[in-house]
Amino acid sequence: MNESKRAYFETRIRERLVELEQLSASGRKAQAVVELDQQAVGRLSRMDALQNQAMAKAQQANRDIEGSRLQAALVRLDEEEYGYCEDCGERIPDGRLKLDLAAGRCVSCAAG
Repeated sequence: MNESKRAYFETRIRERLVELEQLSASGRKAQAVVELDQQAVGRLSRMDALQNQAMAKAQQANRDIEGSRLQAALVRLDEEEYGYCEDCGERIPDGRLKLDLAAGRCVSCAAG
C-alpha cells in the first residue's frame, strides 16, 4: 500500500475511533441504573426506562466491538499487513476497506 493510501486509511480509522469515544461518552447516562421515579406513571414508564437502558448497553457493546476491530486494523497498518486478507493473503479492494475500515478478510474468505 502506498504512503498516501496508508495515511488516508489511518486518518479515517483514527477519526472513527474518536467518534466512537464521543458516542460512548454521550451514551453513558442512558446506561446508568434505572431509578424508580415516583413522578412517572406506573410500570410502563419503568419498563420503557429499562428497555432504553438495555438498548443503550447493546449499542455500547457494538461500539466496543467496532473499536477493538479498528485498533486491530491500526496494528495491521503498523505491520504493513492492512489491506491484505488474513486468510488467503490476497489484496482487499480499497472500496471494501472504505466501507469497512476494519475489514481483515476479502469478500470470498468472509463469505466462506
